[in-house]
Amino acid sequence: MSVRILQNKCVGCGRCLSVCPGNLLKKGEDGKVHIRNIRDCWGCTACLKECHTGAILYFLGADMGGMGSMLSVKEKGDVRVWRVDSPDGQTKTIEINMKDSNKY
Repeated sequence: MSVRILQNKCVGCGRCLSVCPGNLLKKGEDGKVHIRNIRDCWGCTACLKECHTGAILYFLGADMGGMGSMLSVKEKGDVRVWRVDSPDGQTKTIEINMKDSNKY
């Protein structure tokens, strides 16, 4: 599994639906987004980047050096806050102002 959607944080905006290249997401009867078949997800993270509520989590496996951490993104105006929650309880955040993102 590479992507997980937290239903309690999903607001049903559908931004993730429009960017998923595999058409793997759908809106449920509850108005929230669900993954059609988790096994089909190849982990491109397009949905993660479009979710501004932090409802989509990306699993960082050992092969990526994440050792089971979960990555999420929230938007605060022009700033995107990338958060990595480790299985041991540690949390790291990276804040990037989108106006400055091409300076790197």
